[in-house]
Amino acid sequence: MKLTEITPEKLAGYFDHTQLRAYATKADFEKLCGEAKKYGFAMVAINPAPVALCRKLLENTDIHVGAAVGFPLGQNTIAAKVFETEDAIKNGAHEIDYVVNLTQLKEKNYAYVEKEMASIVEICRKEKVVSKVIFENCYLTREEKLTLCRIARETGPDFIKTSTGFGTGGATFEDVELMKNAVGDNIKIKAAGGIRSLETALRMIGLGVSRIGSTASVEIVEELKRKEAHGA
Repeated sequence: MKLTEITPEKLAGYFDHTQLRAYATKADFEKLCGEAKKYGFAMVAINPAPVALCRKLLENTDIHVGAAVGFPLGQNTIAAKVFETEDAIKNGAHEIDYVVNLTQLKEKNYAYVEKEMASIVEICRKEKVVSKVIFENCYLTREEKLTLCRIARETGPDFIKTSTGFGTGGATFEDVELMKNAVGDNIKIKAAGGIRSLETALRMIGLGVSRIGSTASVEIVEELKRKEAHGA
């Protein structure tokens, strides 16, 4: 995608502005939500504990609060993930990003993976909450990624997502292309992990992602503003 085809305001609407650090303080969440309001980001991506706080901080705005479930390892039971999902929604989450149980995927226990995905997607659909499935592609083979895409096509989450940002690697252009080709326009793609430049963000959008998870959202939008100011 060319720089001339997107405004800073439109670019901001792609971002899930992220604060998932274990040591984040109330001041960090106030800063996160303040930046989200200033720039018009789509969502703030946080752990479940501060959901109620961020929902209050973003009161009377269109900005969503998104909770990370089973994060970042995905090694909770289905029952634990279901409870975490329900609790986050009860506390005000508009969106749920949950991590797949990769052990079960690698053991080829696809029925488990499908049950887990279906359970969370069903809750989100019932509560009119956006559901996102985190693959954590850095640990997966091409076949495993395609298997998750197939299960997603059958289960119907709103998004599939490349990474947590806490693994050994983040979003890659190759993975986004693979996922997009596998699910088409039926499921949206979220790229996350290591996206820290305007060039990378624009290329991801050009490949068809609908959301970008990043801690560098402000810097990326400001980079576009500087380029516009200099007539680039």
